[in-house]
Amino acid sequence: MSIFVNKPVIVREVFADNLEYEFMLIRSALHNYSFVSMDTEFPGTIFKPEKRFVQLGNPEVNYRFMKVNVDALKIIQLGLTLSDSEGNLPDFGTPFCYIWEFNFKDFDIEKDQYDKESIELLKRQGIDLTRNKKKGIYSRDFAMMFLISGLGFGELTWVTFHSAYDFGYLLKILTQHPLPPDLKSFMRHMTYYFGCRIFDIKYNFKIFNLHGGLEKVAKTLNVARVAGLSHQAGSDSLLILYCFMRIKNMKAFKQCNQNLPALALYGLARPREEVLKEKGKDWKEVDEKLEAMKIKGTVAVTEKER
Repeated sequence: MSIFVNKPVIVREVFADNLEYEFMLIRSALHNYSFVSMDTEFPGTIFKPEKRFVQLGNPEVNYRFMKVNVDALKIIQLGLTLSDSEGNLPDFGTPFCYIWEFNFKDFDIEKDQYDKESIELLKRQGIDLTRNKKKGIYSRDFAMMFLISGLGFGELTWVTFHSAYDFGYLLKILTQHPLPPDLKSFMRHMTYYFGCRIFDIKYNFKIFNLHGGLEKVAKTLNVARVAGLSHQAGSDSLLILYCFMRIKNMKAFKQCNQNLPALALYGLARPREEVLKEKGKDWKEVDEKLEAMKIKGTVAVTEKER
């Protein structure tokens, strides 16, 4: 069956006042729609690695930078698309299909840290930070509804694109705590909350001869955006899902599917033991660099509040 729906797709905007109802709908759909595509929007990154750290391509280093950024910043949007194994979306017996976009109120542009270019991009793409602050969802309320909805604890297949930060923010929301101290602990938390059926399209680029960001991949796969705009979490989650369904029909996917590693998130895929054996890396320099950056960031925020 074609992955392209005949029915129009509606993005269900979720704020505090309809959060419980929308999770009720999601819960009712999960029995028939066990694939979940997820994307987030957040205020960019404020702790950026030097080129020499990037060139290492080392998951432990990548995780350290991800952790300090996710711990310091706050989520803005989270998008969810549910589908069955053929890419069909829930319609609830209506003439439309539906996806979800959750808008959070945690982020306060007047008080919180952010990357200016990232925020300007999100504004240009139609994200209304003022409305989110007034009507948005407290992350703790989202966490409570998520944990009783059936979305967690390993029964679903998660479809993502370059999703280390996406899962980082989602895990931070669900635990209401900073991210775990190291990559191994993070992966244990991932397994507990989301299971092992996670497919990150970007991690598997080489297998499918793909390159670039989500828009470029969609163009290569001849997948069109049918709802919303880029850098809106709901719309991006749908585009990710359709790209995955296109890939799933490729001969290369069918040949390698049994060998795809579990929890292979782009940038975080290799286990700590393998990295340490290969690199023999002393992490003291990395940790000292991150600590200095955090202190510098704290000072900047303090000066802003004066």
